Amino acid sequence: MLSWTITFLVVAIIAGVLGFGGIAGTAASIAKVLFFVALVLLLISVVRGKSVTV
Repeated sequence: MLSWTITFLVVAIIAGVLGFGGIAGTAASIAKVLFFVALVLLLISVVRGKSVTV
């Protein structure tokens, strides 16, 4: 899941550099959501003591 986050972050940076503000904002928002979902899953797996496969 973190690989998708990094992918959308790179797309957002490239789109921002090229002047595509709308696409950059959308990609950055998606990257932020995916990051927080991955963070929540990490916290759940740490609390439960089990591995959560994503």
